[in-house]
Amino acid sequence: MNSLLWEILSAQLTPSEAHWLEEKGAAEPLELMTAFVAAPRFLAKRTVKPTVKQTVELNETLPGFSVEDWGIVRLSRVWLLSCLDTVNKESYCRHIGTLFDTAEMNELVALYSSLAMLDYPEKWLFRATDAVRSNMGVVFDAIALRNPYPAQHFTELAWNQLVLKTIFNDKPIHFIVGLEDRVNENLAFTLSDFAHERWAAGRTVPAQVWRLVSKFLNAELLSDIEHLFNSQSVHDQQAAALTCYHSDYEPAKQLLEKYPDLEKTVHNNQLTWTHLELY
Repeated sequence: MNSLLWEILSAQLTPSEAHWLEEKGAAEPLELMTAFVAAPRFLAKRTVKPTVKQTVELNETLPGFSVEDWGIVRLSRVWLLSCLDTVNKESYCRHIGTLFDTAEMNELVALYSSLAMLDYPEKWLFRATDAVRSNMGVVFDAIALRNPYPAQHFTELAWNQLVLKTIFNDKPIHFIVGLEDRVNENLAFTLSDFAHERWAAGRTVPAQVWRLVSKFLNAELLSDIEHLFNSQSVHDQQAAALTCYHSDYEPAKQLLEKYPDLEKTVHNNQLTWTHLELY
């Protein structure tokens, strides 16, 4: 990851920026940590633009990890963290912990963005779950979206809280890494309760939410799906069809048969959850 991140960075830095950053990456920990904080003074505010090949290589090296829409400073800070010597666990964790303890908002974004590539991942679990409770939107996004760490290390309870807060804040759940792999029954029923509260208040529920319910459909949850089929929203109807199609619950299959046009569209792969990612 260190070399791949540097490849992306070096192609977009000026010679003086590259020299400064490379020098700091090879420095002693305290100087490196100082550079982590001082990076905005030495690096321009530009957006990172990795090539398609680099994006693919990143995902192959660390599935789900992405630097899309990152700024140079954010990526440089993450790269600097990857330069820290990891041999001495106590020293390494102390350095990272100090950065967390003293970080301002943008520094926190870089720290949380780096969690999946830091050594001793169990050491960062408390800080990661704490970020889910953050009222700073960019900090929450850094842990929740395009970040493999939660899927790899969160308990079911912590994972469900992350997903629910993402939905509650109307953020795109399809950017949550491992979303399909970590669906669970408790989350499915909590989402049903959430939907009932929204409907009672005359509000809508993002159509994609229902992709997390398919595997756990029963008579109770199927009544929610019937509600979607009867909705005036096309996206709700499409979500209902997809939920039934991907379920092994026989009454759900029978319910879908009552809507042959939708059933045909889903069966022919003309409608997938990807089509509902913006709704």
